[in-house]
This record gives sequence, structure tokens and C-alpha cells, in this order.
Amino acid sequence: MTQAGNQIRWTTADLEVLAADEWKRYEIIDGELFVSRAPHIRHQGVGGRIYANIFNWSEKTNLGQPFFTPGIIFSDADNVIPDVVWISNERLAQLVDEEGHLTGAPELIVEVLSAGNFNERRDKEAKLKLYSLKGVREYWIVDWRLQQIEVYRRENGQLVLVATLIGDDEITSPILPGFNCKIQQFFN
Repeated sequence: MTQAGNQIRWTTADLEVLAADEWKRYEIIDGELFVSRAPHIRHQGVGGRIYANIFNWSEKTNLGQPFFTPGIIFSDADNVIPDVVWISNERLAQLVDEEGHLTGAPELIVEVLSAGNFNERRDKEAKLKLYSLKGVREYWIVDWRLQQIEVYRRENGQLVLVATLIGDDEITSPILPGFNCKIQQFFN
């Protein structure tokens, strides 16, 4: 942990000295420490169903692999744990370090919102900015309470909102050719 002016900047090394607590998730975005509790069971259920659908598609196509709550260490000041990611086979070997952490941008990241303004700000602002800067090609922000998905795609070097899906809408993706699913399946 370093101090610039009055602002404390956290690093990946700082996470190793924090007390291990299975009920907390520690993430660092631009040197700011974000601590959240274990997610609601519905949050985990929605994330699991999204993972399962992408996994089934990946098994059929053999184009890449999804991962559930992987650690991504972009840098000492940017260390996050998204809910679901998908990585093409071509990129996978390049992005995994000796400890099994991802060190670069997967093609797709999915974040399921946790309750609270602080958590929503982290996913909708801080992580959106981080993922945009790091080269993520597509970002889904999933609100299990509203049963909706905001889809952001890379355009002109940044992630921009291209759709908000609800109800019987179907989600597809240019990075997952042939993948389609009614979003309601994620929320059942």
C-alpha cells in the first residue's frame, strides 16, 4: 500500500496480508480497494446459469472456455474477480500466469450486480472503465433483481452500451458465433 497525497493506493501484494475471509471478496481497481460480502444466492444462481449456457455452447464449438469467478490480475493496481469470463483458445495460453490467474483481457466478461450503490458503482463505472481500457471486447452487466442484461461492445476502442435486454429478448454475441439464449433462462 502506498500513499499519494492523502489517497491510499492498494496493490496486489497488499491483498496477501489481509486476513483470509471466505465471506469477503477483495478487488483493486486503479489502486482503490473494493470489499464486498459473499453474493446473494440468487446472484450466484444467475451467474451459474450464464456460465452453464456458455459452457454448453463452448463444448459444442470448441472455440474457447468459460470460467466462473476467476481472478484477473491486469497489474499491481488492477486485480478483479468477475463472475463469468469467456476466453478463446487462441488467447487462453497467453493470459494465464504460473499461479493460474488471468493476466489480460478475456474476450467476454459478465458481472452480476450485487445489492448496494457501492457495488453497482464498482460494476457500472469502475469495472466498465477498467475493462474498456484493458481491451475486453464485450461486457454484460446482469441485474438479477430487474431481470435485465446491459450489453456493452467494443466500438472505436471503448466499451459502449449496445442493448438492454429484458423478458423474452434473446442474447447473442459476435464473439460467440451461433450462441443464442433467451435471457429469461438465466433468471428462472
